[in-house]
Amino acid sequence: MIAEWGATLAVLGMGIAVARYAMYYRDIFRGITKPHPFTWFIWGLMNVIVWFAQTSSGAGAGAWVTGLVALACLSISAVALFKGEKVITRLDWFCFFSALLGIVLWRITNEPLVAVILVTLTDAIAYVPTYRKSFYKPYEETASSYSLAALRSVFAVLSLDSFALVNWLFPASLILTDGGFVVYLLIRRRQLKQKV
Repeated sequence: MIAEWGATLAVLGMGIAVARYAMYYRDIFRGITKPHPFTWFIWGLMNVIVWFAQTSSGAGAGAWVTGLVALACLSISAVALFKGEKVITRLDWFCFFSALLGIVLWRITNEPLVAVILVTLTDAIAYVPTYRKSFYKPYEETASSYSLAALRSVFAVLSLDSFALVNWLFPASLILTDGGFVVYLLIRRRQLKQKV
C-alpha cells in the first residue's frame, strides 16, 4: 500500500515536472527565457548522479522524478547552446569547473551519501551563473517554472520508499534553491520597476 502511494506521488511529481519543462521550452522558443548552458548542464549531471545514488539506496518511485529531471536538464542545456545566454563570464567558468570538481571528488570517494552531499553543494554552485544573469535580466527566467520545480521536488521527497538521508537530501535542497530563486526573481523585478 505504501509503495502504491509512493508511485502515485511520483507520477504526480513527474506530471508537474513535465508541465514545468513544457512551459520552460515554450518560453525558450518564444525568446522569453534564455537559459544559461552551464547551469543546466551541471544540473543534468547532478541529477544523473543522484538518480544512481537513489536507485542503489532503495529510493523506489522517488527516483523516477530525479531521472526525468536529469533528462530534461541535459536537453535544455543542449538547446541553451543555441537559444540561451551567450555572455559567459569568468565567474561562470569558475562555477562550471567547481561543479566538475565535485564530480571528481565523488568518484574518488565512491560513497553514495558523499556523492549526494557533494552534488547538493555543486547544484547550489551551478545556480550562480543563472543568479548572475538574472540580476541584470530577471525577465529572462520564468518564475512560475521554478515554482513548479520546487513543488515537483516536494512530491519527489514524499514519494520516496526509503527516507535515508542519501535519498531525500538532494530533492529537499531543490525545494529551497528553486523556491529561493523564485523569491530572488520577484525581488529583482520589483527593484527594476522601482528604478523606472
